[in-house]
Amino acid sequence: MQIQSIWSSTSDMPSFKKLESDLNTDVLIIGGGIAGILCAYFLKESGIDYALVEGKTICSGITKNTTAKITSQHGLIYDKLLNDIGVEKAKMYLKANETAVKKYMDLCRNIDCDFEEKDAYVYSCDNKEKIEKEIDALNKLGFNAEFKNQIPLPLEIEGAIKFSNQAQFNPLKFIQHISKGLNIYENTFVKNIEGNTAIYDGGKITAKNIIVTTHFPFINIHGSYFLKMYQHRSYVIAIEGAPDIDGMYLDENEKGLSFRNYKNLLLIGGGSHRTGTEGANWNELREFSRLNYTDAKEIYAWATQDCMTLDGMPYIGQYSATTPNLYAATGFNKWGMTSAMVSAMMLTDMVRGKANEYAEIFSPSRSILKGQLLVNGFEATINLLNFSAKRCPHLGCALKWNNAEHTWDCPCHGSRFTEEGKLIDNPATGNINLDK
Repeated sequence: MQIQSIWSSTSDMPSFKKLESDLNTDVLIIGGGIAGILCAYFLKESGIDYALVEGKTICSGITKNTTAKITSQHGLIYDKLLNDIGVEKAKMYLKANETAVKKYMDLCRNIDCDFEEKDAYVYSCDNKEKIEKEIDALNKLGFNAEFKNQIPLPLEIEGAIKFSNQAQFNPLKFIQHISKGLNIYENTFVKNIEGNTAIYDGGKITAKNIIVTTHFPFINIHGSYFLKMYQHRSYVIAIEGAPDIDGMYLDENEKGLSFRNYKNLLLIGGGSHRTGTEGANWNELREFSRLNYTDAKEIYAWATQDCMTLDGMPYIGQYSATTPNLYAATGFNKWGMTSAMVSAMMLTDMVRGKANEYAEIFSPSRSILKGQLLVNGFEATINLLNFSAKRCPHLGCALKWNNAEHTWDCPCHGSRFTEEGKLIDNPATGNINLDK
């Protein structure tokens, strides 16, 4: 059994040189995950002068650990959106993500990336009413979702919602193809942005527009992302010897499980918890597999991390109200594939001065008066006041030891470090000194 994602073991990613001098460009993209690379791809298509810089190597962070489901079905979000923002804006959210699904279908048509059209399902093991309310909401939005009494999983369910014509793929094989010929610099770690200039260890990069696609935005003086988001960890195992379930499945309960196939393997996801807190991690998945797929063998295991927003929608657009030439794409809430595509399409329009119909609903400057804001503030306060010698260099929160993964994790904003103190996940921009 390998502790790495199946995508990492089945893809041969290209490498790019390090930037070693000052650079001027029209658009600078900071962050080489799928969102940043799609931005670069579309800017190149549009004939815009751009450069992308990545602190490590492309897709070595969050993207390599996705479950790679391409779907506009984001849990039971549409009933919530209908109540929170109304019919028209909820329709726009659905339209944006359906457009993203179709764009992947177009791009993947001639790419060898194991792309497959699949139906997506959200199921409930104990609450049929939630499923029915979501279907009612989707009907009001003009979307044809189907109710299902059964799904091909060893679970007793109250009901499920089916979205047809969704998809899954191997994300690194996809990026391996679309990144060819892009103007990318690896091992070029940006630590600060001053106006229209990004500062990195080898010099500075000046750009008319800067797009930050670093998973969690790292500039704290703008946008208040440290209040607007927290990070959530979840786990995946890939097992051999389980049946083909012919679809993508997700429990509506945050503590439930998700399922999809990749070739002869079944991917089971779950065990989630807020980063820096205790969780079920892989133990829950292995126990489910042991009980329900008795002849299966675990081949891969990995974990991923997601930025969670106050209202369940990503922040895409101007980094803050006071930074007209600085943009961000973050807070994908476990739906990174469609959110990355929506981000790339939107931000490509914005840096070209073209209006985008989705700008208002995804604006990072929308209201933060949500209940989750109090939870985020409480968690940050508790961990700032917690006595511990091991502190996160981002904003000084006390770090917690993650016994399952042998890492130091920040409960406030989700930065993670190796046992030796080396940075794994941002928003921190440096290592920790464990000798203090």
